Amino acid sequence: MSQTPPDRGITRGPGRGITFWLQLSITVLLCVFLILPVMMSLLAGVTSNYFEGWSSGLTMTWLIKVLAEYHPSITLSLQIAFACLACNLLIGIPAAYALFRSPSRASRVVEELLVMPIAVPGLATALALIVTFGGWGEWRQSWLFILIGHVLFTLPFMVRSVLAVMSSIDLTALEEAARSLGASFWQRMVHVVLPNSAGGIVAGSLMVLTLSLGEFNMTLLLHTPLTKTLPIGLADAYASLRIEVGSAYTVIFFMLITPLLIALQRVNGRSR
Repeated sequence: MSQTPPDRGITRGPGRGITFWLQLSITVLLCVFLILPVMMSLLAGVTSNYFEGWSSGLTMTWLIKVLAEYHPSITLSLQIAFACLACNLLIGIPAAYALFRSPSRASRVVEELLVMPIAVPGLATALALIVTFGGWGEWRQSWLFILIGHVLFTLPFMVRSVLAVMSSIDLTALEEAARSLGASFWQRMVHVVLPNSAGGIVAGSLMVLTLSLGEFNMTLLLHTPLTKTLPIGLADAYASLRIEVGSAYTVIFFMLITPLLIALQRVNGRSR
């Protein structure tokens, strides 16, 4: 009797049943449901007449109009975003390091308090700032007033991002080794702490820029007619102007935010 030798090196997985195809179909439908409105809005920004559809032709007129007439809002948003990043770097990194070096109950309380601006609605935080500092004359009319709100909102993301990286490596042992070699506190900070925390700092920085550029709820109460940011201008464009202008505003917003999101994904991928 001849026996058929068994297959070697061949692994036969289970077939794709109806459950797999059902899950795939639901995923595709959800993606279409989420992406289609965004794509339609972007296309409206380069359409000559939205109500006539694509048959009216494509144009750059609305994008040029937004850049020409509403560039102060775009410039102000970038100015606030980078100023917010600078404040986060100056405050967030030392705060994360202090929380890492003193893992006590008090530090846990401080860490939870830092998250409060995220848990509280942005409108409530903005109202609290107005009640507290709204009577300070010129201060209320300045873009620095909006900056304070953005820093309060984004600081937890920077602290959590840097603290997570510091906690994932044996940073204490590295510092002790540097200290045994005669390194001072600032030498350890510059040559040990910051380089080993670079992944968290970069990820936190990209997140801060992204959140600050897109922040709307808090800025809605904090802004004045002279300090309109990009999201506020976008809302005004949709409310009072042609939908093509509002959609062109959306196109510009995506042009600013998409590179930051892609960079954030790459940083997270390298960290993993």
